[in-house]
Amino acid sequence: MRVLKLDPNIARPDDFYEALIAIHRDLTPGQSAKVNARLVLLLANHVGDMEVLKQALEAAREPGET
Repeated sequence: MRVLKLDPNIARPDDFYEALIAIHRDLTPGQSAKVNARLVLLLANHVGDMEVLKQALEAAREPGET
């Protein structure tokens, strides 16, 4: 069984955060929500493992878990 990685796993997290904020710059709230939805679907497709995706969904819903 594959397990969702919850420990830090991004080589340069500040760079990722900066890029994430930058893609939302100058967007309306609706456009920003669409970008987030597309990003979630793209990353889910990349992960591809339904068990890991279910773990991620549960972790995202539980406050303070990540």
